[in-house]
Amino acid sequence: MTATNPSPAPAPRREGELLLRASDIVAGYLPGVNILNGCDLDLHQGELIGIIGPNGAGKSTLLKALFGLVTVRSGRVTLGGDDITNMRADALVHRGVGFVPQNNNVFPTLTIEENLQMGGFQRPRKFAERFEAMVDLFPTLGDRRRQRAGSLSGGERQMVAMARALMMEPSVLLLDEPSAGLSPVRQDETFLRTRRINRTGVSIIMVEQNARRCLQICDRGYVLDQGRNAYTASGRDLMNDPKVIELYLGTLAADVESASGHNKERRPATPDPS
Repeated sequence: MTATNPSPAPAPRREGELLLRASDIVAGYLPGVNILNGCDLDLHQGELIGIIGPNGAGKSTLLKALFGLVTVRSGRVTLGGDDITNMRADALVHRGVGFVPQNNNVFPTLTIEENLQMGGFQRPRKFAERFEAMVDLFPTLGDRRRQRAGSLSGGERQMVAMARALMMEPSVLLLDEPSAGLSPVRQDETFLRTRRINRTGVSIIMVEQNARRCLQICDRGYVLDQGRNAYTASGRDLMNDPKVIELYLGTLAADVESASGHNKERRPATPDPS
């Protein structure tokens, strides 16, 4: 294991060539206040990477920095060897990077079909082909294509958000806490769906508060703490490492259990009135 862990583990499996690399990333929201303090991350072709860590560790900030939503003050992000540091989000989408935020990730007044049209707006002629591909992944979306996204449950909205991000056939998909606020059953469905998307050839970086479940499905994991890499290894090795269990997994499990008690998935009481 790397970073602060003194007991190295065997080198984790690599699926393919290096696809995305973040090197020594320093970033933050306010001038002079850094959330990330030198993060590193490698994503290889075909991998599913999980990022875990305590609240405030910089997990979501790292995803936003990769997607150009938070300014990288120093360090470098490359995609296929090309420098994409601080590139605009629309340009990153064109280059094959998709992003699903944790909150406000659908257009509530638009139908499912219209949401997916927004996802593929840079390639409108491929909409029919991509929509059918999304229906294969998410059959519910085809059955309810005329329904407004604001009337959907949390799990259904998550499907729409993922499908919209996949409309441009990204090589990299960034997922920010996709299981947040969902019931345990919907969480399991989300993790299984994420793995299924990965098996179609999409390389994924996923930030998750449900640390154990994330590590169960990911090829490799990163533990962030105070804006820095604390541990890096395969998901299985992180799950079984005594130091990671002691310092992170127990606390994170308690955080998830507490959050689920107040944030269980609920279907809106009334449809979106617009």
